[in-house]
Amino acid sequence: MTVLQAHLVCVALVAVDLVARALRIQWIVQGLGHRITFRESFVLNAFGDAACALTPLRIGGEPARLAGMLRSRVPATAAFVAISLEVLAAWPVIVVGAGWLIWRHAPAWWTLAGPRLGAAAHTAWPWVLAVAVASVIAWNAARRVTSPFKHLGRPIRRALVYWRRMPPWPLIASIPMTFLNLVSRVAILPVLALTLPNPPELGPLAVGSFALLYSQMILPTPSGAGAVELGFLGGAAGDLGEGEGKLLLAWRLYTNGLGVLLGVALAARIYGWTALRQLVERWSDRARQ
Repeated sequence: MTVLQAHLVCVALVAVDLVARALRIQWIVQGLGHRITFRESFVLNAFGDAACALTPLRIGGEPARLAGMLRSRVPATAAFVAISLEVLAAWPVIVVGAGWLIWRHAPAWWTLAGPRLGAAAHTAWPWVLAVAVASVIAWNAARRVTSPFKHLGRPIRRALVYWRRMPPWPLIASIPMTFLNLVSRVAILPVLALTLPNPPELGPLAVGSFALLYSQMILPTPSGAGAVELGFLGGAAGDLGEGEGKLLLAWRLYTNGLGVLLGVALAARIYGWTALRQLVERWSDRARQ
């Protein structure tokens, strides 16, 4: 596969992911009895992607999506229930997908990546220590930031009404959308690796791609910055040869960078740069307190 073809495929994969997730949340909100357009669903997910990538522990993601729903005139309680249902419906698909990857390819992945990861940890221990220290700092900063969900003041009974009102079809329809989300994101790194003169086996590479992507959900630094790079260059994705640095940059662009650019651009267009700057200053003040 040529470099141009690989990048075109990656752009298509990003588009599939964005469309699938926008349809998923749109259908769930509609199932709760509220109208939301595809464009509004797309925008609120873009807000969430940017906030997830730029905040420690992804703590800004769901509040940003909530703000997008409130902008679309979805009641706060319904918005909270929609996000909760989306998470509950998505995780079984992700767990099953992870289980299948582990069952089929984890032994081969560990054979390829295990020795390199061990050697990298031994030789790069100062960087590992630095990432650990940065992680502790980020954990403490994130703990001090109060989640906007605490201030919703939603009555529990009203939330239960929304839960009971939800028909099954949006949750069932969300399953293939979550599958598309999972496959499109995991496939980006194997597609980029096909541009190498001697690409590694795709099965073990898919395991490494999954691990690098979803470890960001538990790593405290924004987008797992530092730890993910160490893992990537240390062999978590296998032996990518001399081109691994370029692959890392391209992979970061498609999995994080485009989401940040899109979310920030849409937020600036809708709210203005002044409002965004004030929001960043408020979050910074909370983190320092």
